[in-house]
Amino acid sequence: MAVLSEGQSPATDWRAVAIVVAAGVVAALQVGKGIIALPALRVDFTLGLEAAGWVISVFAFLGVFLGIPAGMAVNRFGDRFTCLLGLAVLGLGSLMSALAASFALLLVGRTIEGIGFLLTTVAAPALLRRIVAAADRDFVFGLWSTYMPAGMALALICGAALSGWRGFWLANVGLILLTLLLAFLIPRETSRTGQPLAALARDAWTTLTSAGPVLIALVFTLYSLLYFALASFLPILLGARMLVSPGLAGLLSALVIAVNILGNLAAGALLGRNLVARWLLFAIALVVMGSAGIAIFLAPLPPFLIFLLCLVFSGVGGLLPATAMTTAPLLAAEPRLTPMSLGLIVQGSNLGQVVGPVTVGAAVDAAGWPAAAWPVAIAALLALLLTALLRRFPAMHVLR
Repeated sequence: MAVLSEGQSPATDWRAVAIVVAAGVVAALQVGKGIIALPALRVDFTLGLEAAGWVISVFAFLGVFLGIPAGMAVNRFGDRFTCLLGLAVLGLGSLMSALAASFALLLVGRTIEGIGFLLTTVAAPALLRRIVAAADRDFVFGLWSTYMPAGMALALICGAALSGWRGFWLANVGLILLTLLLAFLIPRETSRTGQPLAALARDAWTTLTSAGPVLIALVFTLYSLLYFALASFLPILLGARMLVSPGLAGLLSALVIAVNILGNLAAGALLGRNLVARWLLFAIALVVMGSAGIAIFLAPLPPFLIFLLCLVFSGVGGLLPATAMTTAPLLAAEPRLTPMSLGLIVQGSNLGQVVGPVTVGAAVDAAGWPAAAWPVAIAALLALLLTALLRRFPAMHVLR
């Protein structure tokens, strides 16, 4: 097995990169499987919509509070160990969820899954930063940031083709275990000692009081609010506006989510070639998402144009996650604080996932679909104002 020192700037280990990205996609599958299984879960456990929503939102709820602690775990135990631990916990929770005989046990399993998801997805970027050469980092982080839309789209497509949610969830357990075995091939760290808890607490405080990481996390919170405000209601929205069957609405929703991958890859390629300023990619994504979102909810447009705008919203919006992931390490107060800065972004992402659907849902319940345009417009405007503040950091500009 290859061994790398923690401070080494290695040639990119593409095999390890593929394994880490696959681990992220598999982790995101566990989010998507809850969405596709929700109707069957409501029947099996006799659940109302509010109770069933916890099957999905428990991941986001945990992420709001545990992003920085997950980053502390990376600094304490190492990126490789934390990633392996995360996959193991994810597998255990998935097995418990698949075999749950009651809704309470299902929620316990989903909570354990959520902890495994956080450990895996916070450790993975830190791990990639160690095993990827500096010249390849922007491209690889663009590739990494596709894990969520890729995993969710795969879950929507594959889950819809299978009968019975338990069988699909057990298949996911096998997939997690396979990924865990492959993850042992990732190069180990050497010459590192875990930080004491007092030092970890100081580092967490430094991260929380550093303007750069906090601003990036706030922008990502608002991006997540925007994205999930639409994505969470896509099957319902497309079914209502395009008058298609639930099955077709689900497939169209998967396509909208999947096209987000293209934006992430495009951002990674542009940043890797140093062709565009990071703040400009933020601004483009936010302007397009805000404008398209307002039109989707507010304008009386033909069904085909509504779907086209959903694709544009998701695809161009994908410029922002890859840019944020590659920028957070550059704005960390010190290189060793990178895992905590990434954990702060995870907390922001999950806060947006919680607030976005709730805010839009309340607006739609109160005044119909057009009312959803207001939270979309406000979130996009606030994110643009924060992006203007980020422009003062040299890392947000093209560096020649």
